[in-house]
Amino acid sequence: MSDMEWRFAKGGLSACVSQRGAELSSLHLEGTGELLWQAGPQWPRHAPNLFPIVGKLAGDQLHHGGKSYTLTQHGFARDLDFEWIKRAPDACRLRLVANAWTRERYPFDFTLEIAYAIAEGVLTINYLVTNPSTQLLFASIGAHPAFNWPLGPDMPKNDHRIIFDRLEPAPVRRLQAGLISSQREPSPVEGRNLALDEALFERDALIFDALDSTALSYGTTGLVLHISWEGFEQLGLWMRPGADYLCIEPWHGMASPEGFDGPFTEKPGLFSLKPGEARSFRMKIGPMAQ
Repeated sequence: MSDMEWRFAKGGLSACVSQRGAELSSLHLEGTGELLWQAGPQWPRHAPNLFPIVGKLAGDQLHHGGKSYTLTQHGFARDLDFEWIKRAPDACRLRLVANAWTRERYPFDFTLEIAYAIAEGVLTINYLVTNPSTQLLFASIGAHPAFNWPLGPDMPKNDHRIIFDRLEPAPVRRLQAGLISSQREPSPVEGRNLALDEALFERDALIFDALDSTALSYGTTGLVLHISWEGFEQLGLWMRPGADYLCIEPWHGMASPEGFDGPFTEKPGLFSLKPGEARSFRMKIGPMAQ
């Protein structure tokens, strides 16, 4: 194992995290196999971390303080090398700190720590954003893990479903040229149940921006994953039709809405931190007992 990745395990669950982007690249369940998409031509990532934006800005331009900065989709954290802070048999923690390169694209100081730990058959991912500066910090953050779909061999793809922990009747959003469409459409969720079909994603991601749930189950007979989150306010579901993965993405923030090209600090969905303030987010992933 190189210094660029860390493998850790406890009980029947094991994981691998890369220094590049602090990205989870493997989640393996003993007796079942790999749960995470192993990259490929349809999509070359596994579970990128989205920071300091989620989605796109209009024209990829961030406007702040009378200047414009080029910041591309989902931000830069997923493509930068983090610093290892901790590597243990069942956990690891990594850190990314603002520098001259990031300030050319995003004019705020920040510290982003991402920590992974396995306990009692569950992988917990903790995100901590801290403002070390004397100015307000504005940002978004999101998780983007791609799970195998189907989760295992002999599991028919169209038998998979998502069951939310609460009713989700609110209309959902779609993307238009990468930005949040001004049009809403009826939710495909029936009660708490979303039957999965590739046709759901022919028009890109399915976005829940009025989310009530803080957990869901994903899977089919024989294997179900339980996924929960704290601090995130929206949820994206996405796959590329023809590929064998499903991204289940808790977010705090989304792409810019159609027609918005104003100051970054007025962009819908951001959180702000006062000087010295920190904010945490959490995601948990683990198999449900059958």
